[in-house]
Amino acid sequence: MVSLEQEMASALRNEGSDTLFIDQPYDYKSIFLNRVFPDKTNPRFLPAIIMSDRHAYQVATRQLTKKQLIEIYDANNKVLIGKGCAVNCCEYGSLDWKKANESIESIIELADNVAVSEIIQVPTLFPIADGNYQILTGHRRFFAMIYAHGADGAAHFKVYDDKPLLQKTKQFQENASREDLPQYGKLRAFQDAILEIELWSTTRKRMGGKGLTVKETASTLGISMGAYDNYNVLTRYPVVIEAYENGNVLPFVKMKKMVLAVESEFKAETDKTLLNVADKKQINGRLAKLLNGEAADKPKPSSVSGYRFKPVSSANSLKTLLSSNVMELDTGVEWDALDWQDKNAVNKALTSVVEYLNKNNDE
Repeated sequence: MVSLEQEMASALRNEGSDTLFIDQPYDYKSIFLNRVFPDKTNPRFLPAIIMSDRHAYQVATRQLTKKQLIEIYDANNKVLIGKGCAVNCCEYGSLDWKKANESIESIIELADNVAVSEIIQVPTLFPIADGNYQILTGHRRFFAMIYAHGADGAAHFKVYDDKPLLQKTKQFQENASREDLPQYGKLRAFQDAILEIELWSTTRKRMGGKGLTVKETASTLGISMGAYDNYNVLTRYPVVIEAYENGNVLPFVKMKKMVLAVESEFKAETDKTLLNVADKKQINGRLAKLLNGEAADKPKPSSVSGYRFKPVSSANSLKTLLSSNVMELDTGVEWDALDWQDKNAVNKALTSVVEYLNKNNDE
């Protein structure tokens, strides 16, 4: 099986590869719904199984029980959707069951609109084997079509001539401007798209070209630099994505401010400018507590790695530092009250001393 990287290398050898993200031929077609299949790798995908119109009718007329349906479709922890029918087969009372119920309500509401009017932004598809199609974007709209028209019905779709090479990137591009998408789905879609774009950039460099800049990456995704920065910050810590997956509805801007505030506080407390993996793990823990309404842990004063001096600006300042009792100078430091076990406090005192020496010896 040809890997995605190999497909990218092949595409890059062809002329016009720079327009690959833009030029993707498509047409609008009417297609039977039973020829369309969801993308199970899509993070917004509802774990659903499409019921036949016959079974949907039998459910509606109470000829089939939920237990029988689960056996027929092997539908444990899935949602069964058919014409005028949606059955939640997830474990009753579980988080998945609650989320599935919310999705079902949303699908039914959309299906009511589908039944009386055309969808303004139709789902997008691409062809797969045996005359079938796979959904690229619009899973919720597709399930609403199933609920409204049944699996044997037909509907209008936007159909690409071929499967997009960067499928996740195209999904993100298609949905970037939509306000009605769940926040969790947006973040997961961004993560998936970034992985593809980074692989594309790496493949370009490997073949002698240039990698994509941050600005080019944002442009490829179809978003502004500001929006790119928002996504980048919010996908930095797993707990943020988990919070949205579990129902958090805090606006992205407010969540971003919280993340940056915790990062800034951590850097100040540990006297660091760059964060390593261990640091990010600690920040992730702090954010988890904040999102759960708990007080975040603070590092102990001794967490600072060592004592630090600011740069000494002149030889005179250095001479004074080495030859004088700096505790007797008017540096503004209250030496008697200084906690020498608190490295942060000691470093602040040392900073004050050096600033005093630099100022007085440069004049």
